[in-house]
Amino acid sequence: MKPFTYERATSPAAAAAAAVRQRNSRFIAGGTNLLDLMKIEVEQPEHLIDVNGLDLAAIAATPEGGLRIGALVRNTDLAADARVRRDYALLTRALVAGASGQLRNKATTAGNLLQRTRCPYFYDTNQACNKRLPGSGCAAIGGFSRSHAVIGASASCIATHPSDMAVAMRALDARVETVQPNGTTRQIPMADFHTLPGSTPQVETTLVPGELITAVTLPRPPGGTHIYQKVRDRASYAFALVSVAAVVQKDGTGRVAVGGVAHKPWRLEAAEASLPQGARAFTAQLLAGATPTEQNAFKIPLVERTLGAVLAEAKG
Repeated sequence: MKPFTYERATSPAAAAAAAVRQRNSRFIAGGTNLLDLMKIEVEQPEHLIDVNGLDLAAIAATPEGGLRIGALVRNTDLAADARVRRDYALLTRALVAGASGQLRNKATTAGNLLQRTRCPYFYDTNQACNKRLPGSGCAAIGGFSRSHAVIGASASCIATHPSDMAVAMRALDARVETVQPNGTTRQIPMADFHTLPGSTPQVETTLVPGELITAVTLPRPPGGTHIYQKVRDRASYAFALVSVAAVVQKDGTGRVAVGGVAHKPWRLEAAEASLPQGARAFTAQLLAGATPTEQNAFKIPLVERTLGAVLAEAKG
């Protein structure tokens, strides 16, 4: 691990200001992703800003009837919250499907959203990776690509976003609250928060340098049947090959976000009108334009079959 300096933030605004004042800074809370990457020198921050002391660990009702989830709420606490389990069961299911109990006890809401979009080639510093070293190439293209993206990828990167929680948040129309280094605040719809790789795969979100997540807000509960189905190579502690986050109403309408297929949680609202027609019609629209490799082409029928199982469960 490379040497680094360290400070404890006293306020969200101070943390954001410190992040642009100190060269090559990173925020740290649970550290479940950052510290792993620092140990293998994929991440090499020169300065860490500890935000654990900030008052950002509460879950509170909003005047609009939704929930405001502090950035430092641990994944275990969020999944277990009675209001989340009752009104946003999709989120609880997605959180419990992710990582391990020990990691969920440490991982935070903001940190979960900010996990690096990555693949095995990203971890291996002997391999070319545009995300790790822009301009070096992408060893995954032409390499082993079974777990990689089938849509939204580019000639620079075909990695998939690892978060289960983010897929549920996308289906629930969450918004991300932030504070910028100049002290201004904003709300970013989940639809706009994560980016596609394009020619700059090292840029994974629409946050500006130093911008700190302070909370995630959920709108009023959507009702309906909440289901999160995750297909993976082993029963636990594995990223999704394909995941489906769905809220299905009694008339068959609903909203669906898919994980494991793109650089970000994949949702196409325009396709949701075809949901009552069944999984095949919906998947054809959702993944129109997909460009899978020979090794991961199975993901397209897997999305259809997984969604079919979800819809069958929703119908009872």
